[in-house]
Amino acid sequence: MRQRDKTRAGAEIKQPLDVMAFGAHPDDVELLVGGTLAKLAKQGYRTGAVDLTRGELGTRGTEEIRAKESAAASEILKLSVRENLGIPDGHIEKSQDHILRVIRVLRQYRPRLIMIPHWEERHCDHVHTSELVAEAAFYAGLKKIETGQESFRPFRVLYYVGRMGFRPSFIVDVSETFDTKMKAVRAHQSQFHRGQEEAKAGEAQTFISSVYALEVFETMAKYYGAMIGAKYGEPYLMREAVELADPVAFFREFPDGRLPHLFPTP
Repeated sequence: MRQRDKTRAGAEIKQPLDVMAFGAHPDDVELLVGGTLAKLAKQGYRTGAVDLTRGELGTRGTEEIRAKESAAASEILKLSVRENLGIPDGHIEKSQDHILRVIRVLRQYRPRLIMIPHWEERHCDHVHTSELVAEAAFYAGLKKIETGQESFRPFRVLYYVGRMGFRPSFIVDVSETFDTKMKAVRAHQSQFHRGQEEAKAGEAQTFISSVYALEVFETMAKYYGAMIGAKYGEPYLMREAVELADPVAFFREFPDGRLPHLFPTP
């Protein structure tokens, strides 16, 4: 892993991040935006992740185990920064304290883009993470909220999802980094199926520890990839309209022959 910033929230860093992903639990960003983070890091962008909780209410694993797994996954994704805000698992509330924790980390690392969960999700912690970080991202730009740092507001909030049937604003082709993403996901060994080793340990089963769980996430990536003619894709939604100064130049980036199966030559 490249040298990570050692400063804590409240200090300033010399070089801002290009993108920062927020998740409720230590494995959330790996599962849902890991391919994008790996791709952006490979392209030379500074990427980071923030876990709001330590996942201490999870059926499997401990805080200490999950922290080690998170560090291993961060190395695989080549993250420049990984932070944990230490908000109590199951209690991600929009309290003044929690909002200030997010504001401080945003002002410290000053990411151009942030990725957060969609506001409609199965897991309540993910819904609360979406609401908390979206609100804090706005308030981080208000100078009169004092944290001992310069005010800062991310340019755009990108929402990611953990389900299919979602109509995205855009999809990132992660075909080249999907294997890296899954390697980072599997670094969270306590959370996922481990075959005979798991059976011998007699560990409790959860939704994501099912033998089929990772197949579900792969199927989802294929579903969104198919929308853009790619093997794997990760979808994002934006609430704001996007300005294109030069639509011709923007769409020229996509070759005509990319989707021959969708647009066959007569």
